[in-house]
Amino acid sequence: MGLRRARVGEADMVPLEVCVDTLAGVGAARRGGAARIELCAALSEGGLTPSAGLMAQAVRAAGAQVEVYAMIRPRAGLFDYGAEEMEVMLADLAAARAAGVSGVVLGVQRADGALDTARLARLKAAAGLLGTTLHRVIDVVPDPLAALDAALGLGFDRVLTSGGANSAAQGAAELRALVARARGRIGIMAGGGVTPETLAVVLATGVDAVHASCAAPASGARTFADFDPAGGRRVTEECRVRALVAALEAARKSRNTEGAG
Repeated sequence: MGLRRARVGEADMVPLEVCVDTLAGVGAARRGGAARIELCAALSEGGLTPSAGLMAQAVRAAGAQVEVYAMIRPRAGLFDYGAEEMEVMLADLAAARAAGVSGVVLGVQRADGALDTARLARLKAAAGLLGTTLHRVIDVVPDPLAALDAALGLGFDRVLTSGGANSAAQGAAELRALVARARGRIGIMAGGGVTPETLAVVLATGVDAVHASCAAPASGARTFADFDPAGGRRVTEECRVRALVAALEAARKSRNTEGAG
C-alpha cells in the first residue's frame, strides 16, 4: 500500500517498512513515504507491544495509504513464552484488532530454540483476518529454512530477517537462501542496519521488502540514567525515511533500465 501501481513490464519499487515507537515516529514515517509501519513500544528493547492507545492513535495518524502492523511481544529477551505470557499476547491481539491495525508481528519459540508452531497457530487464529509477519525469531532458531517452511504452512504473509547476522548486509548469503526457499510463496523482508549505503547489497539478495528504523539520536534531549536507554533515546527522522525511499526508487529505475536494455 502507499505505492503507485507499476506499468506492465515495469518493476515495482521494493516497499519500505519503518519501525517506530512514538506517534511522532508514525508521522515521520508517513510523510517520508513508508509503505508500512511496524508499531512498537521500547525499540531500545528490540520492540515490545505498543499500548492500546498508541495503536488506535497510530492508525488514525497513518491514514488510509499506510499500513500499521503492531508488534505483539510481551517482554524483552528471546521468545520462549510461558502460558501466562501467551494469555497476555492473546489479550494484546484482541486490543490490536479493536484498534484497527492492518496486521501484527509475531514470533514464539520452544525451549529448545525451534519455532513453536502450536502456539503460533493459536496466535495466528486469534489474529483473525489481520496480516501477519513472523519477526526475527527466525534469526535465532536452529534451522531458519525449516522455520520459513513452518511460517508458510501457518499462513504468514512474510518473515522479517537479517539472515541471522548482525545486519542484513552481513546476512546476505542466508537472505538469498531464504528467498530461494520461499519461491515467492511468502514474503522475505530484510531488516537490520538497512540504509541507503547498504541497500544495494540487500536488494541483490532478491528480498521482497526492506525494514529500517530510520532513526537518529534525539538532539538536545535531557537524559537520566534510570529512565533512558543505553546510548540515549532515538527518534525516527522523516529525512532518513525519504532518503531510503529515494534510494529504493533509484534502484527500481535502474532495474527497469537494465530490463529495457
